[in-house]
Amino acid sequence: MDREYLYYDSKIGLSSEELQGLYRFTRWGRSRSVSQIERMLDGTDLCFSVRHEGELVAFCRIITDFVFRASLWDVVVHPDHQGQGLGSSLMGYALEHPAIRNIPMITTYSSELGPFLANMGFEPKEGMMMLLRCPIEYS
Repeated sequence: MDREYLYYDSKIGLSSEELQGLYRFTRWGRSRSVSQIERMLDGTDLCFSVRHEGELVAFCRIITDFVFRASLWDVVVHPDHQGQGLGSSLMGYALEHPAIRNIPMITTYSSELGPFLANMGFEPKEGMMMLLRCPIEYS
């Protein structure tokens, strides 16, 4: 990557409005309102973001008990920054974070990022179950 990227592991400097702007490039996050994103951020344990020239260009978040389990959500990279290794770099930054590095099980759900997540060490496991109360495109 020849661009200068700054990585963050805090939600303090992240606004719900700019995150909403990044979500507009996803199929699953376009309908999220600013107030929903604010509540989501309040309930999220760890947020990871990447900025380029001050703009938010990548994001993911983790919900965890910090001991046994964690779940990875909302992996998104702005289209102008895809295909350059930024997503892989963000995942490495998040998954090797000291707060979760030793957690034995990290789960995620993705209908679009399977091959990408497989490169990060994720694999499908029998026995995983989900209670889906509305179509994933709206959650």
